[in-house]
Amino acid sequence: MRYFLHFAYDGTRYHGWQVQPNTLTVQAEVDRCLSQVLRQPIHSLGSGRTDTGVHASHQVAHFDADLPAGMTLELLLYRLRRSLPTDIAPLRLHPVADDAHARFSAEERSYEYFVLTPHPDPFRRDHALHLDRTPDIAAMNEAAAYLVGQFDFTSFSKVKGGVDHYVCYLYEAGWHPAPGGLVFRIRANRFVRGMVRLVVGTLLEVGRGKMTPRQFQELLWSQRRVDAGGAAPARGLFLSKVEYGPGVVPEAEG
Repeated sequence: MRYFLHFAYDGTRYHGWQVQPNTLTVQAEVDRCLSQVLRQPIHSLGSGRTDTGVHASHQVAHFDADLPAGMTLELLLYRLRRSLPTDIAPLRLHPVADDAHARFSAEERSYEYFVLTPHPDPFRRDHALHLDRTPDIAAMNEAAAYLVGQFDFTSFSKVKGGVDHYVCYLYEAGWHPAPGGLVFRIRANRFVRGMVRLVVGTLLEVGRGKMTPRQFQELLWSQRRVDAGGAAPARGLFLSKVEYGPGVVPEAEG
């Protein structure tokens, strides 16, 4: 039977989500603990990849398994919480249809990027970018508004992204006040590799006055990666929500 596991993680010490040889990843830890608790080989598939040092407040993965006799979903979730490292937190577990897919059934994904300004916070040094000066929020939001809609995001992708195309439909992109500074929220049907950090890094160039909002729009249209700003550091980025169509994920109880 197929199951969806919803969970959060602090990505600080991990080399991203996806399993890689001879390195610590979130997927490797999830698979290891699921296999241990269920006493069978488990290979999970996530809703998307996160890079080294990127966090998730809501990630989803699916896996196929036959529950051992006497193993309830509540007991499995409890044992997973006991088995996984403390920087990976299972939130919810439920069965889904056999053709439900954590990645391909997802309709929307949201990310948040946190910026501390102007004062640093030693307790958030691994979870936000610190800026000594507050950037021009109005200019950054003027530029971010150009992202909403369907565009080719080649300008904001890693050179070798390993995808067939770079077209994404963005529903939301903007900066908002947050405790200690700012948060950038972006929501789309899909993201290409490295896209959010490159968007944030380039918007911060707008906020510093090194690029105008109109130049940002022209960069988007140009599909020239070389003209974008540098990628914002991974530590401020969180995968914050994965959403599915009706009937894929049952409503949460309570």
